[in-house]
Amino acid sequence: MTVVTRFAPSPTGALHIGSARTALFNWLYARGRGGKFLLRIEDTDKARSTDANRQAILDGLTWLGLDWDGEPIGQAARADRHVEVAQQMLADGTAYKCFSTPEEIEAFRETARANKTSTLFRSPWRDVAPADHPDAPYVIRVKAPRDGQTTLHDEVQGDVTWSNDQLDDMILLRSDGSPVYMLAVVVDDHDMGVTHVVRGDDHLANAFRQNMIYDAMGWDKPVLAHIPLIFGPDGKKLSKRHGATGAAEYQAMGYPAAGMRNYLARLGWSHGDDEFFTDEQAKDWFDLDGIGKSPARFDFKKLENICGQHIAITDDAALLHEIADFLAATGADPLTESQSDGFLKAMYCLKERAKIMPDLIEKAEFVLASRPITPDEKAAKNLDPVSRGILSELTPHLQNASWDRDTLNETCVAFAESKETKFGKLAGPLRAALAGRAVSPSVFDMMLVLGRDETLARLQDASA
Repeated sequence: MTVVTRFAPSPTGALHIGSARTALFNWLYARGRGGKFLLRIEDTDKARSTDANRQAILDGLTWLGLDWDGEPIGQAARADRHVEVAQQMLADGTAYKCFSTPEEIEAFRETARANKTSTLFRSPWRDVAPADHPDAPYVIRVKAPRDGQTTLHDEVQGDVTWSNDQLDDMILLRSDGSPVYMLAVVVDDHDMGVTHVVRGDDHLANAFRQNMIYDAMGWDKPVLAHIPLIFGPDGKKLSKRHGATGAAEYQAMGYPAAGMRNYLARLGWSHGDDEFFTDEQAKDWFDLDGIGKSPARFDFKKLENICGQHIAITDDAALLHEIADFLAATGADPLTESQSDGFLKAMYCLKERAKIMPDLIEKAEFVLASRPITPDEKAAKNLDPVSRGILSELTPHLQNASWDRDTLNETCVAFAESKETKFGKLAGPLRAALAGRAVSPSVFDMMLVLGRDETLARLQDASA
């Protein structure tokens, strides 16, 4: 059997980070088994679905590196097929026409609430012969089982049982002939050949209602895996009060995509004690039995730690490409060709302790800036008249030095000793002159990246 999973977001808002994790789980499960990962846009809510939200979902998945097979399928465009299935159920006797009006249904529920009885509506039209049907608007309802129990096996939740007397004869087609979401989901999953439905456990109750359609049509049922939601650090459902919740927000904050994939995969799923892993390892290891039943808690410190490890091992050219995407996503100016070249040359000394893209950009300021370097307020304090004089005296020593780390280090240390001080006293003025920042890569890394001519020019500017 070829594994086929799907991610089916609704374009009524941004791609939530919880939904992104659901997509990731589906992607990992399919990719690790040589299967297919499909994308379906559930755009039946015409009032709230927008093209902008649809594009935001596609952009979010693309940023995360979750590639899908084939073209995204729009659910609304398949309405005729959904209607066809409802009509087939009607013809087979597994569904029926209900002529009860909204007012009659509400009156029933008001009476039930007053009598403290079940408000589950039982249509009087369920077993009425077609010959006795009125010429009036109607909905089509499924014939739900009235007694016994239904047990569904879930790869995460185990066997889950539902009492059938708690199932309503849910509507399949509204009075205007349009299909409801519950019907559309089942028909689309069947027609797309979905073998595994991996989704949030807030859909677990829906599984029992959707199961009635599978039974009525005699269709093979997919493997179910309902995964717990993501909570914030306080144990409550992740929301805006905890910080960013949309995938686009994390991209705009500069988190690397590989780090996000690693962290989201580990959020609610485990492979032994492994915390840091590559995509290939995740594809090999990921299985549904590794998903826990309890909600996972989002931890920003762990996210940053994982992201830092991924930045450290990412190929320099790939990292530069991701920086360019980050700048574009935030509306910042793109790097010039010379800045890109300098960034790439400096990458080896920028990665250390960097957690997010802004860390790299801040440390790369020395190659992004152009002469004359304007020091920030903190760095400027290291360029007092005495420090400028020292830099002026140091410059001739560097002019004649071999341009390698050991020689540069020896030259600067020897110069400091000649001034009866330690090299640490020179580091501040050198950083200010070369980067205009009090915090930067090591002065020797900057010298090597900038080269002899640029280094000496910046020192002369600062000592003037």
